[in-house]
Amino acid sequence: MGAQAEVNLSEVNLSGKMEQGALIRGQTQAGTQVWLNGEPVKVSPEGLFAFGFERQAELNQELKLVYPDGLTQLMPLKISEKQYKIDRVNGIAKKIMKPDPKAIERAAKDSKQVKAARATFSGQTAFAKDFIWPLTGRISGVYGSQRVYNGKPGNPHYGVDVAAKTGTVVVAPADGVVTLSVPDMFYSGGTMIIDHGYGVSSSFLHLSKLYVKPGDVIKQGQPVAEVGATGRVTGPHLDWRLNWFQMRLDPVTVVPSMASVLERQNQAKQAK
Repeated sequence: MGAQAEVNLSEVNLSGKMEQGALIRGQTQAGTQVWLNGEPVKVSPEGLFAFGFERQAELNQELKLVYPDGLTQLMPLKISEKQYKIDRVNGIAKKIMKPDPKAIERAAKDSKQVKAARATFSGQTAFAKDFIWPLTGRISGVYGSQRVYNGKPGNPHYGVDVAAKTGTVVVAPADGVVTLSVPDMFYSGGTMIIDHGYGVSSSFLHLSKLYVKPGDVIKQGQPVAEVGATGRVTGPHLDWRLNWFQMRLDPVTVVPSMASVLERQNQAKQAK
C-alpha cells in the first residue's frame, strides 16, 4: 500500500494514497493554476481540485502550480507500485473466446453512453468531501485484478465488488447529480453514474432496480438503486467504480477500509 499523503506546503495540500489507481484531492490558494505532467487540471474558484493515477501509472510524476502572484512551484510525486491479482485460465473453447458480433455492436453503443457520462464536467465540489461505502459487506472482487484466457489477457477489473442479495439497497457515496441511468446494458446490466464534480464520478453496475434518473440531484447516503445480477455476471453483487473523467480509479482509495466499517457497525449493534 502507498503512504498516505498529507503534503502541506505554504499554499497546497494533497490528500490521498500515493499509489497506482488512487484519486488525489487537493486544495490550494484561490486563483492558482495546476498542471499534472504538463496537462492542465481544473481548479474550483475556492482552489479545490482532483486528479488520479491510473492502474499502471508511471511511478514518477510532477505537479506544477502557478500561484496568483506568479510564483511557480514544481512538486515531484513519487507513487507506489501495486501488485494485482492475475488468474490464468486455459483450455477455453474457441467458440467461447469469439464474441457474438451483435453483442459487440450493442456493447459498443453502451460504451459510448458511459464515456459521454464520464466526460461530464460540473462545478460541484462534492468530490472534495469524505466518501462513504454505497454498500457494506464481503468484498468479492478487487480493482486491478485480471484474468488471462488461453494466454490472452482479458480486460482488468476496474471496480470493487461487494457481494449482497438481489434487492439490497445501494446508497450514494457522496453528493452528486445522476448522469446515466440505464436498466439493461449488455455487459453491466442495470447501470448508473453519479457525477461528483470536477470529473470525479461513481458508477454502479449489475443493478436490479434504479430509483433515480438523469438530472436528479443526489445527497450522500440517499438510496439510489438495488443490487442485482443483471448483465454478464455469475451472481448478485454491486460493482462500484470510480473515475476521474475517463481514468479508471480504485474506489477503496477514497473510503475507510471495509473491515473498519463493519467493525463499527457490529459495535453499534452490540451497544443497543
